[in-house]
Amino acid sequence: MFRPRAGLVLSLALSTALLSASVPTAGAADGLGDPVFPSLGNTGYRALGYDLAFDYRAGTRTVDATAVLTVRPDRTLARLELDALGLTVRTVRVDGRPAGFATHDEKLTVTPARPFLPGAVTRLTVEYTADPRAELPHTGWVPTPDGFAVAGQPNSAHTVFPCNDHPGDKARFTIAVTAPDALLGVANGELATTEQLGDGRTTRRYVSREPMATELVQVSVGDYTVRERTGPHGLPLRDVVPTARAAELEPALALTPGQLAWAEAHLGPFPFETYGILPADTDDPSAFAFTGLESQTLTLYKPDFLRQAEPAIGSHMMHELVHSWFGNSVSPARWSDLWLNEGHADFYGLMYRYERGWPDARGHTTLVDRMRHLYGMGDQSRHDFGPVASPTAADLFRDQRYTGGALVLFALREKVGTQTFDRIERAFLGTYRYGNATTEDYVRTASAVSGQDLRGFLDDWLYGLRTPPMPGHPDWVVGPVGLMGAAPGASAPEASAWEGGAAGAGGPAVARGSGTL
Repeated sequence: MFRPRAGLVLSLALSTALLSASVPTAGAADGLGDPVFPSLGNTGYRALGYDLAFDYRAGTRTVDATAVLTVRPDRTLARLELDALGLTVRTVRVDGRPAGFATHDEKLTVTPARPFLPGAVTRLTVEYTADPRAELPHTGWVPTPDGFAVAGQPNSAHTVFPCNDHPGDKARFTIAVTAPDALLGVANGELATTEQLGDGRTTRRYVSREPMATELVQVSVGDYTVRERTGPHGLPLRDVVPTARAAELEPALALTPGQLAWAEAHLGPFPFETYGILPADTDDPSAFAFTGLESQTLTLYKPDFLRQAEPAIGSHMMHELVHSWFGNSVSPARWSDLWLNEGHADFYGLMYRYERGWPDARGHTTLVDRMRHLYGMGDQSRHDFGPVASPTAADLFRDQRYTGGALVLFALREKVGTQTFDRIERAFLGTYRYGNATTEDYVRTASAVSGQDLRGFLDDWLYGLRTPPMPGHPDWVVGPVGLMGAAPGASAPEASAWEGGAAGAGGPAVARGSGTL
């Protein structure tokens, strides 16, 4: 609904009438046209920064919030669109002046008195209220008994704050969280300031040093205790733990420094200012169905999962940690590039498992044995869930992007050798550090570093409908399609526990899985 202030109604109406016929607008109904989520994101501008403020009201369990977006239009715009769903918007200002606004579908349309000009850095301020418990088609809110956490991946950050909700538009973030003094408000990055308001509430402001994709934002309020420790090279580690469970979760949290040392040996220095784990303060099985989620610098987990012994959780913890490099530092340019995140996370998570001597659920004790098993099901997986790099919204987080992606990386390593493969990985991470990359970028990097044209080889592995021969293993056999097929709607043969996610924008539910790490 269009709700400008009364004094602006006439001028806005005249401006809109005069401009709409001649000035392009951002954010058409089909969004950026992402191959998986075409309605996500908006055209006509780039987001440069988000200054978010969340004020948790314990009495109503709602959140009063303000989002200040700094944007740069790339053309003249009569109006600009943000992704937004389930937010009760009260006011919108453009560079401090009231602006008209309206919501439709999953968009918030902002219409200023004067058009947005190309190249002119502009600040949009949106004041709104949100209910973390609201029933929506999909949501990034995780309600807890005394607060909330956030799980925006892949397409639900805009249920938490208005944004250009696509990983291809990374930006700087500052996040202020106000909560009752008995609770703790936390967010990504480092704590910059703490202010006691004198009315029983405290505001904590966090700053993320490096740019972040909207789907990686984490905000949480609850009865938490902060546990600090030191990682490799003096890296500050910050775990945010439910106070009543701090002691029982400590053995799992204490594993992080050693895991970081292993990951850095393979991938190079940790790319962010801090790292830690946030076991959300809830045991409700319906609060969220996934096990872990790689929000930047603060990984979200189920507390009960972390109560298990190290062999049961170590490889999954490594999976989420590796996302700091693949997914968070180097983010996908499109959602169809997700295999770069999940394939790498599974590949290194499995390497870590077998190096530590932990057999998997099927009794495999080496990476080669596990890859041979996956290879045998390759055609069936492609039949059931498509090629590795050609997902749909319905099967985006199926195991084909996880262990299927790991199988592609194993094939590449067998093709070029371990030393060259390691150089490819480091070169890719260095070239696209703190930015975005496509599948094509990875293929180009692999070809350049190896000194051989790998386009045909990797295209067959990433986009082919049949599983190619495995380099160095002529005896490996792919099983026929049909004998091991999953029933319609069932999980892939390799997957053992799907991690439930939000529904797509106007589409089906999205399931999240991490294979059988």
